[in-house]
Amino acid sequence: MGKEIRMIEKIHKYKAIVSSDWNQCLAPCGPFDFIAFNYPELESDLESIFKQYTDNIISLGESNRHIQNLLPGPITEEQMDTYLDKSFMTYKGVPDLIEWCLNHDILFMINTTGMIGYFQRIFFKSLLPTVPVLSAHPMMRFSERETDPNYLYDLLEIQDKRKNTETVTRMFNISPEKIILMGDSGGDGPHFKWGAKIGAFLIGSMTKPSLESYCQTKGINIDLRFGLSYTSDAKKDPDKEMQIDFMDLSSILQEWLER
Repeated sequence: MGKEIRMIEKIHKYKAIVSSDWNQCLAPCGPFDFIAFNYPELESDLESIFKQYTDNIISLGESNRHIQNLLPGPITEEQMDTYLDKSFMTYKGVPDLIEWCLNHDILFMINTTGMIGYFQRIFFKSLLPTVPVLSAHPMMRFSERETDPNYLYDLLEIQDKRKNTETVTRMFNISPEKIILMGDSGGDGPHFKWGAKIGAFLIGSMTKPSLESYCQTKGINIDLRFGLSYTSDAKKDPDKEMQIDFMDLSSILQEWLER
């Protein structure tokens, strides 16, 4: 599923892949924050929708249909840029980790239920190193730019995280034992289920109870919990989250790849 938006003359040789969720995994934001920024009256509804699909109560497709019905109009590039100029942030060290992976021939793939257009503007504005592969939702998408990732895949349901990672690893001929998956919530559960089956390295990042519950129910072992891990009754601690340095993962990944 999904399609490549630009043909590459020669496939780069990568020795491994990191396929990672984005929202509340590599960045403290939610996938609909830019909508709430432009339409603050929708914030409560958007938070409810986000929680329902990350808890596997409704599908991602259902959630986006709800959002389309709520939106009074499309988000423009100008509106997205205003949001990013004011609000864009990642957890500490995330851009450096992406750069480190790419410099060490580790393909970094952002694999998220967030919107394609959000990342298009991020890369255009050089807020992150441009990743080779983006898997994201096409509900909001802008005109193609040279700064877009070379390979772009549609993610319409959470199960597409697995499908798109699998497609990319086959294309780049990356073996299962060199696959690293990162996620934080129950929405990453099916991705982790597939990863556990093939022997991938599973990293819970800012791990939420919904992912812990999913993995426990399915008998999935999370190889590493990075950052904070939340129990069902624990409140999120944004200040502590922002103290976590994701560059600390580089030595862990290096050691794991050399085993």
